[in-house]
Amino acid sequence: MNMRGNTIFITGGGSGIGRGLAEAFHQLGNKVIIASRRQQLLDDVCAANAGMSGYVLDVTNAFNLRALAQRVIADYPELNCIVANAGVQRVHNFASDQAPDDEALAEEIQTNLLGVIRVCAAFLPHLRKQPRSTLINVSSGLAFVPLTIIPVYCATKAAVHSFTVSLRHQLRNSAVSVIELVPPYVATDLNRAAGQSRPAGSGGSPMPLDEFIAEAMKELSNATEEAAIGFSKRTLAASWTETARAIFSKLNS
Repeated sequence: MNMRGNTIFITGGGSGIGRGLAEAFHQLGNKVIIASRRQQLLDDVCAANAGMSGYVLDVTNAFNLRALAQRVIADYPELNCIVANAGVQRVHNFASDQAPDDEALAEEIQTNLLGVIRVCAAFLPHLRKQPRSTLINVSSGLAFVPLTIIPVYCATKAAVHSFTVSLRHQLRNSAVSVIELVPPYVATDLNRAAGQSRPAGSGGSPMPLDEFIAEAMKELSNATEEAAIGFSKRTLAASWTETARAIFSKLNS
């Protein structure tokens, strides 16, 4: 991926990995536009990064997402990079006598999976018209080896991986580069909100956000398909092997 001279739109850019990526790309001189459900987060990030701009967006609202995509494209016709990063994570225990919260289940699937698919669908017609463009979908190392206390999150990220592989193949003859960013357990509010303690990049502690962002930017600069970090390199390699890639290629030839 070319790391400079881009106009980049990042969902979930108000905090955590999204904000970290937004600020890192901004520091390289890219034009960065972020989206978040909360106006206050947008205001805080943009105030701390002169020249960055933001829009309120809930990716679970399909109509508003499509409308905002058209607005962003109109405001920034040079837009050539999308980072589909917005996500939520919930603990669910299907072995409990108490049924899982249906609204929480729906929110997780709508945000983590349908949100990514809808973002891609809304922006791809524009990206395909650019001389060079990049689409980055954020999955997780847990897409390949799930953590059972967050089963729906892991399932949605596995689906994001599968969708991204198919999307890359469909766009193989276009100018759109499709990259899957595969984080490990990173110290962000996403995990703290779920009240978890789980395996991570090296043992049991989360990877510090600044370390993750530095490594992610390095990996993205060389990536053509996947940019997997820390623990996620091992889970990706164990699941998405050369044999699996060869079978995929034959199946879709």
